[in-house]
Amino acid sequence: MATRSDPDYGKKLITHLGTRSPVTESYRVLRTNLQFLVLDRPLKSMVVTSAAPGEGKTLTTANLAIVIAQGGDRVVVVDADLRRPALHRAFGLPNRPGLTNVLVGGAALDSALQETNIGGLQVLTSGPIPPNPAELLASRAMRDLLAELGERFDMVVVDSPPALPVTDALVLSRSVDGVLMVVTAASTPYQVVQRACDALKKVQARLLGVVLTQVRFGGPLDYYYYYYSKQPSRRKGS
Repeated sequence: MATRSDPDYGKKLITHLGTRSPVTESYRVLRTNLQFLVLDRPLKSMVVTSAAPGEGKTLTTANLAIVIAQGGDRVVVVDADLRRPALHRAFGLPNRPGLTNVLVGGAALDSALQETNIGGLQVLTSGPIPPNPAELLASRAMRDLLAELGERFDMVVVDSPPALPVTDALVLSRSVDGVLMVVTAASTPYQVVQRACDALKKVQARLLGVVLTQVRFGGPLDYYYYYYSKQPSRRKGS
């Protein structure tokens, strides 16, 4: 798994993988599951968080935003991890101006939104790290910004800090349609995940589901992806 200081951090995006790779297909399945999860009302915004640091939430956020945009939606991914921002590194973008600049009135939203090489996908990086992240994310300016982004885009995907060490994800959950929890498979203790989910429930956040990262494919899954990606040979004249 790439770390935030890894120079190849951005190479973990699915745009660097084959369209039929197991990882790419997993994100497509996640996109489809989210679409069918809320049939009564469209899912327009979500926060992606984790129970603890280092579980892959930022790469999950970026890759999920990519596959949603590839499905034809207008998507904006927002780096609201104002403590250890990394989305700008994943996409290879400058980090200023960004979210904090917009919230304090130092930059207009249009000047802070950045295009990517994926059609329909824009990024709002974090901007400079503020001294008061939780207060800034709980502000009226942040709520108004998310509402404006919701009007301008089909989907708003927000990367937030882990849910247990700080309250940022809990604060953000009140302004979005749901929360997606990222958990490292066979590594993060169940009790830690349960505590994070309980904290979200206490603020009446809508938990959309859990995404497992660092899953090792093997056995029947390997056969499935081989079958899925295998193309029938075509003879001349056929």
